[in-house]
Amino acid sequence: MNAPDLTTAVGELTLAGPVMAASGCGGTGRELEPFTDLSSLGALVTRSVTLDARAGTRPPRAVETPSGLVVDTGLQGPGLQGFLATELPWLAQRKVRTVVSIAGENLGEWAELARRVALSPGVAAVEVNLSWPPGSTASRDSFAAEKIVAAVRRDIPRGVVLLAKVAADPHTVVDVSRAVLKAGAEAVVVGHGPAALALDPGTLRPVLGGDAGRLGGPAVNPVALRCVWDLHEALPDVPLVGGGGVRSGLDALVMLAAGASAVQVGSALLHDPGAVRRITEELSAQLEQRGIARVADLVGSAHRSTSETGDTP
Repeated sequence: MNAPDLTTAVGELTLAGPVMAASGCGGTGRELEPFTDLSSLGALVTRSVTLDARAGTRPPRAVETPSGLVVDTGLQGPGLQGFLATELPWLAQRKVRTVVSIAGENLGEWAELARRVALSPGVAAVEVNLSWPPGSTASRDSFAAEKIVAAVRRDIPRGVVLLAKVAADPHTVVDVSRAVLKAGAEAVVVGHGPAALALDPGTLRPVLGGDAGRLGGPAVNPVALRCVWDLHEALPDVPLVGGGGVRSGLDALVMLAAGASAVQVGSALLHDPGAVRRITEELSAQLEQRGIARVADLVGSAHRSTSETGDTP
């Protein structure tokens, strides 16, 4: 058979491939450029942009544990003005499919970030980081999430796709997703891992500079997969992006079969900067081995009954 068609759609956002670099883990894009052709990525999600410049959490900001990576960056960055002046133009010059993650402290900041980002050249979509500010419950709270997304939606032209990133929490993910969709989001990203902590065995003090963080990596993958599964069951027509511990083409294949139209790769990039390219190649090989001609044919296929697929029970 011919090489599989990797094209996929997340709402009105068409991607050449279904594997995206998750927010923060791909840095500004410059960090990945020596290892991969950025224009070949499904998309690069920028580190979350805040209105004002931030120094971020004091180091260390990440620690490996037996159950995954615990991370707290504090959203270091140059602020909106610096991002628009330096980081976004650099990505646009390289024709990178760019999704800008935004993080506001209040509804006024959310609205300003949305308006100024969405009107800037080179922005394909905006991703609302509902886990910000620290202590926010919006990624798990339907009411708070709806208010934020509604504020953002009012200031984004319809030509720019709006994604809402929610917590990978099977207890809340369907209700929160319904709320953000009602407020105007066009797709849901499952991505925020649970709160986590690591203690230094010698000092018995928190290892991270900011004390606590969030868990990422392979440990959260089954939970994220369950969230994608439940969302596709409850909202089968809603475009989904699955994130959380995607390390291989097989991980991506499974997430797509569960109902995601695309996946985001995060912590894997920290030890393999070429992970998006590698995972895309592995996914293509998996599709070819299984005789699947298009990514679109795979999305949600795990939900289909044996009578629909023609398989023998």
